[in-house]
Amino acid sequence: MERESMEYDVVIVGGGPAGLAAAIRLKQLCAENDADFSVCVLEKGSEIGAHILSGAVIEPRALNELIPDWKEKGAPLNTPCTKDKFMLLTEKRSFSIPGFILPPVLHNKGNYIVSLGNVTRWLGEQAEELGVEIYAGFAAAEIVYHDDGSVKGVATGDMGIGKDGQEKPSYERGIELHAKYTFFAEGARGSLTKELTKKFGLRDGIGPQKYGLGIKELWEIDPAKHKEGFVQHTFGWPMDNKSYGGSFLYHLENNMVSVGFVTGLDYKNPYLSPFEEFQRYKAHPAIRPTFEGGKRISYGARALTAGGFQSVPHLVFPGGLLIGCAAGFMNLPKIKGSHNAMKTGMMAAESAFAALQGGSEGKDALTSYTTAYENSWVYKDLKAVRNAKPAFAWGLLQGVMMSGIEGWLFGKLPFTLKHKKADHEGLGKAADYKPIDYPKPDGEVTFDRLSSVFISNTNHEEDQPAHLKLLDDAVPITINLAEYDAPEQRYCPAGVYEIIAEQDGSNPQLQINAQNCVHCKTCDIKDPTQNINWVVPEGGGGPNYPNM
Repeated sequence: MERESMEYDVVIVGGGPAGLAAAIRLKQLCAENDADFSVCVLEKGSEIGAHILSGAVIEPRALNELIPDWKEKGAPLNTPCTKDKFMLLTEKRSFSIPGFILPPVLHNKGNYIVSLGNVTRWLGEQAEELGVEIYAGFAAAEIVYHDDGSVKGVATGDMGIGKDGQEKPSYERGIELHAKYTFFAEGARGSLTKELTKKFGLRDGIGPQKYGLGIKELWEIDPAKHKEGFVQHTFGWPMDNKSYGGSFLYHLENNMVSVGFVTGLDYKNPYLSPFEEFQRYKAHPAIRPTFEGGKRISYGARALTAGGFQSVPHLVFPGGLLIGCAAGFMNLPKIKGSHNAMKTGMMAAESAFAALQGGSEGKDALTSYTTAYENSWVYKDLKAVRNAKPAFAWGLLQGVMMSGIEGWLFGKLPFTLKHKKADHEGLGKAADYKPIDYPKPDGEVTFDRLSSVFISNTNHEEDQPAHLKLLDDAVPITINLAEYDAPEQRYCPAGVYEIIAEQDGSNPQLQINAQNCVHCKTCDIKDPTQNINWVVPEGGGGPNYPNM
């Protein structure tokens, strides 16, 4: 059955801050110049914001440029940051770092604590008011190319295919969306972005991207413990000095607190579990009292790009470009990326609009977008902290010290450190490490994976092909289990991967519980043999995050 097709001037894959900022800017330019270019946004989540997960403290710089009257229009930036606290944790103690020691990059005056999901929902409303067509619940599953190899658009996934690969009565063929320019705003480790990177050599001459896994919970706490606008970060325990990690704890309005832990996915110990490290962090004597007597509302996890300046790939290719976290514009020391994601979307929109105004048919590479990036405050923002992440390869404390020095010198160090390995290449063999004895959850402040996934509202149609593909079915047992003690059981924050065996331990098999997947992409990043390939499930599947 042939696919139907729809024609647009610009198709944007991903309804996050970058994609929506791009769509809004395009339509603003149309209004300002009496033009009428069609813009479509595809979002795999059930609604705009359903898959958005971030701390989040947002720097409103890009939003001020995009929608200067955002306050009057009711943008949900309701909680200005009022106080910063930065702490070093040991197993039993905590030490506050004096504010005057912290470089300006670590201060949050003028920023806002937000639910990024709700900010994204609001951006979606602004986009639709301007005439952007948004299709939520439709996953872009395939790139469509012209005969000359340039990007023609994307195709949504087929719906109604059973696990056996056969068409069910509910079968619907996917639709092709053709565009002069296609923007890829899939976020960290996008499945289509992986294909584009390989096809067009977008990492040629550029170091590997680095990632972290952010695990987050939303809590309603005792009003007596609530400090609206309070921002707290920690480093140190439970991470050892060889592993990067740190926490965030943000007090929103209405007695709500968002808490999370980011684990650098370049860790070496195959027995390390980012989920369990997060639980240990919450149990620390300096952290636990905040949550005692409170109620956990929601849970989620998402990989984030952490490579920074050195890891930004080539951004353009014939017929398309990368924006936002698909390219990796997060500022790691700031622990912020939304401002850069939005600005790159805006710059891409301006480049595409100029080309369309000039009559372009879209088969060219929008090099003006690359030029705009290299002359933008995003470029300066990332360059100023370029040595922070690679310095953590020397050790946690050494990395923190480098971040501080570089922060006070505003990026003027006369050298640029490089990332040497992709995250999966750094995992050590199980024989060289000891298992970590993690405490059992108490059900009050610490919890297990399955109860956590339950409150992420994750759902997939069970009778569909698994979206977690093994390139070789034998590898999980012959290599991952034999050499690394099946690390996928521990790095996955949702209990997707499970080794099952006979009672005597014989005949081990990898069981994939794909219905649990919260779309964090960690398996695609950290699998030591790169045998797991994450592809999109049916549109609308996955988590449904409220207020995250």
